[in-house]
Amino acid sequence: MGRPGERRRRVWRLVVIVWVLVVAVAGGLTLWMQDSTEPRGPYVWEETNPDEPPDLPPCPTPEEAGAVACAYADLH
Repeated sequence: MGRPGERRRRVWRLVVIVWVLVVAVAGGLTLWMQDSTEPRGPYVWEETNPDEPPDLPPCPTPEEAGAVACAYADLH
């Protein structure tokens, strides 16, 4: 048969190997799925001038769209 406890060690070794494989596969899938949700490049920086007011669309009038709430905050 073998030494006492050898079967238990073999089972624990198998459990640890399966756990490591599951963690590795799940980590790889997580990284792959995270990268696939990122937008495609090219990435560019937009230059802004803090003294210039932002380009905001005009608020619709009640005649155009019924009851509409429109609010813009000026953070200067």
